[in-house]
Amino acid sequence: MTFDLGQFALIVSWGATGLGLGLWLWSFVRETDAIRKLRLQDFGVVLVFSSVLVRVVAQERAMTVFDWAWMVLAPLFIAAALWRLSRTGDLPGAGKP
Repeated sequence: MTFDLGQFALIVSWGATGLGLGLWLWSFVRETDAIRKLRLQDFGVVLVFSSVLVRVVAQERAMTVFDWAWMVLAPLFIAAALWRLSRTGDLPGAGKP
């Protein structure tokens, strides 16, 4: 069995998708603080959309209209979530001790 970087990237991207969805679900089910809830959702968005981008880039078939839509929209959502994470990092309840 040889090491295949593409297969490894797909496995890691599915793991990141699961982690992102878990963070997003945790924010709705268990978190009561509004800032922490927002930050968990933003971390989830970054993980899910970046892993989707990895899977679109790593696919072997020709790109469809939906793939191109992912390629345009995902970086916008990632940038918005990272911007919001940077803005909420120093607020009370942001997870800092």
